[in-house]
Amino acid sequence: MGTDDKFDAKADQVKGKVKEGVGDATDDQGLENEGKADQAKGTLKESAEKVKDIFKKS
Repeated sequence: MGTDDKFDAKADQVKGKVKEGVGDATDDQGLENEGKADQAKGTLKESAEKVKDIFKKS
């Protein structure tokens, strides 16, 4: 897939990490959980892009 999709996946991971850190620092469990969810979403997108790349090379 495109570079934009890979960038979006990394952006979700970074955004999630920041949210998790802010949530932890401010003792906001909801924000911390939201950050973890964003990271998982980014990781899932990244994995999907890797699979697509493998099939494109075949």
